[in-house]
Amino acid sequence: MTGSVAEPHIVSGGISVDDRGMVAFHNSIDLKNWRRFYFVSNHETGFVRAWHGHKVESKLAIPISGNFLLACVQIDNWENPDNSVQPTTFVLSATSPRALYIPAGFANGFKSLSPNSTIMFLSSSALDDSLSDDFRYPWNYWNPWESNFR
Repeated sequence: MTGSVAEPHIVSGGISVDDRGMVAFHNSIDLKNWRRFYFVSNHETGFVRAWHGHKVESKLAIPISGNFLLACVQIDNWENPDNSVQPTTFVLSATSPRALYIPAGFANGFKSLSPNSTIMFLSSSALDDSLSDDFRYPWNYWNPWESNFR
């Protein structure tokens, strides 16, 4: 993954707690770059939603509740990508405010790790533009979904 393509990376947020309660925030995210947002929940823990990619659209993934394993892989050939490439994985939790930036040129997927998990995605593209820039691959085309027991 070299060249001018941006890499997936974590965008840190924060938490402020006082006697009234807690405020979780993502103040470093510039919302002028995002056109729409949506929420995704799975019916069961451990369910995998993958793989979904865009040549032009970027995304930002923010856990709202629960925990997630997210994975990203750079696409070398949109019609027949190399499935020997190892995806980059990230674990995100709603209790530790962080977002995952998924740049254009990558496919992504996620697995819910706890019950009642919801994740919010911000998209850089309007829905019509996103639908014409939509590439999907089987959930196990790349398979980083097994847990490493420690």
